[in-house]
Amino acid sequence: MIPDFIRLQWVPMALALLAAALFGASTPLAKLLVGEVDPIALAAFLYLGSGIAMVTVKLVRRSSGSEAPIERADWKWLLGSVVAGGVAAPIVLLVSLQNTPAATASLLLAFEGVATSVIAVLVFRESVSRRATVAIVLVTLATILLTRDGSGEWGISLGALGVLAACALWGIDNNLTRSLSGKDPLSIVMVKGLGAGTFSLVLALALGRSLPALSTVLSAMLLGSVSYGMSIVLFIRALRGLGAARTSALFGTAPLAGVVLSFVIFSESLALPFFAALGLSVIAAALLVAEKHSHAHIHESVTHDHRHRHDDGHHSHDHPGMTDRGLTHSHAHTHERLEHEHPHLPDLHHRHGH
Repeated sequence: MIPDFIRLQWVPMALALLAAALFGASTPLAKLLVGEVDPIALAAFLYLGSGIAMVTVKLVRRSSGSEAPIERADWKWLLGSVVAGGVAAPIVLLVSLQNTPAATASLLLAFEGVATSVIAVLVFRESVSRRATVAIVLVTLATILLTRDGSGEWGISLGALGVLAACALWGIDNNLTRSLSGKDPLSIVMVKGLGAGTFSLVLALALGRSLPALSTVLSAMLLGSVSYGMSIVLFIRALRGLGAARTSALFGTAPLAGVVLSFVIFSESLALPFFAALGLSVIAAALLVAEKHSHAHIHESVTHDHRHRHDDGHHSHDHPGMTDRGLTHSHAHTHERLEHEHPHLPDLHHRHGH
């Protein structure tokens, strides 16, 4: 059995870092396809690939009952996530990049993690300690180092403001997804992938963009199934245990994986900024690993449905015929009002104010 303190922090942190690595790998791999696929069409097939992959996995795991299904009350969050992060943000970014210097755009894209954290704290009242705040700042600086384009021109314009708006939309998407993190991540990614991918494909066709050869389409969809689909599934699982701010901070290390893979595929050099960014990211991760947060807090009575075990201190209810309290499963259950003190993060059961 995994000790509670490891399950509390290390496991979701590892999931967030793995999600970042898979997503970061998409950039150099997509670069191999950029010359053959229109950007909007490429985005469509990446998203469609993630959605179709999740449909396939769900069909194979049809009998699994370990995850909570999406219910009517969840659709407002899910549709908001699709519109904000899958549709609006990419369109705003594509339009804005037409009038934004490359260096400015690269640096401003690092604002997504900051936007996610600000929205998490101000709107969703997520607790962020000083240690976590420092970690978020360090990862943001690391991202800036990796995305800095010294050959680009600087300038603040409507296009630059548009890039910031796109990052804010992705920040909204991350926080809306946080509200869904207790539900089946395969279903969430399936809806997001098919919804956003279909919209982008219709948009590409409406704009008269040509579609690539079938082999290229299949390559893009395969890439999307892993770098988008599986990455988002892991991101959602990390959100359950860490909250939006901390998960986004760790996910901000994605460019590191992209740089390493570019070194392998294109023989691009690993320059000083990479090692500086790596050092900042390691320090940030160490700060989050060492974070300890404990105080007396109250759990109000609530009935909900999510993946859980009966040996985690928050799910002491029994089932007829239950023999294994360590079994992971999902069903609607009720928590009675409880007041206690123990180390915790803003996971599913600790999203209280301070």
